[in-house]
This record gives sequence, structure tokens and C-alpha cells, in this order.
Amino acid sequence: MSALFSTVSKVRNGYDPEEVDEFFDHARQVYEGKKPERLTSTDIQVSMFDLVRGGYDTHEVDAALDRLEGAFIARQRAEYVAVNGQQAWMNALAERARSLYGRLGRPDGERFAPAGRGEWGYDMDDVDDLCDRLVAYFDRQEPITAAEIRASTFARRRGKDGYAEGPVDAFFARAIEVLLGVE
Repeated sequence: MSALFSTVSKVRNGYDPEEVDEFFDHARQVYEGKKPERLTSTDIQVSMFDLVRGGYDTHEVDAALDRLEGAFIARQRAEYVAVNGQQAWMNALAERARSLYGRLGRPDGERFAPAGRGEWGYDMDDVDDLCDRLVAYFDRQEPITAAEIRASTFARRRGKDGYAEGPVDAFFARAIEVLLGVE
């Protein structure tokens, strides 16, 4: 077991310590160049661990994943800048931001596909409110950080009253990458 994370009581669920330790050990080896493969910020975002009784505290592990994602993005930025220059990095970020901004230009209630009939989705108003904050950020009217987007929560709605979760999650994952690339 890792000394990095505390465990929850035996009556509560936490992340499987073996899976978490294996993932972080693998990530450390990739980061240090001891493994030839690449690990991207997206790989870190989509990492999932089984819940077990008495496992690692989920909040601690999730916070460590956020820091790990930031470290990999900072490294990606440094490598890109070393090869292509700072201006090329800023141009790449600007291109990503423009693609996000295109989606944000759609009217409220039409930015993402609706959830399927009887399926749970995210409340359209909640998602659109966060999208409006991103618009204000891109228009340089209001600051927003990757941490704020990560901490955002959406109420749930069924069917056409909610946005399908997959496209919303993917969109905000890309927005986080852009924000981390700037921070």
C-alpha cells in the first residue's frame, strides 16, 4: 500500500489501493522516462478505479490525479515549446480555444445533443451557465480556472430535458486542457 493516500474506514468505500498504486507507479515511470510509452492528460482524466471497502480516500486520489494531469500537461507544453517555440504553443492553444468557442456560440439549450428517451442527462441550464462562464473567459471578461470547471456539478434530467452526458464531459475535458495549457 502507498503511504501517499489515507484509507477510509472498513465500512466506507474507497478506491482499490492495488489499482491506484499500480496506476501511479506506472505514471511515475512514464513521466521519468523509464517506460517508452506516452501517457496523456486524457489518459489520466479517464482513469477509473474500483470501489472497495476500506480503500483509499477518493478525494485524496482525485486531487492527486488533478495534480498529475497538470504535471503531464506542463511537460507536454515544455516539450512542444522546446521544439516549436512559445508562439507555436500559443497558436495551438488558440486553435483549440476557437473550436471550443464555436460550440459555445450555439444558443442555450442547443449546445449539445439531448439525452435519449428515458436516459439521464445533465440539466441544460446548469451546463449552459458554465458554458456562458467560458464565453466570458474567452471574451476576456471574467476569469475561470480548470479547477472551477472540475468542481462544477450539474443537476440531472431525463430525456430531452437534459444534455447527453458524454458530449458534455468530452467538451469540458477539452476546455480543462486548454485552461491548463494557459495556466
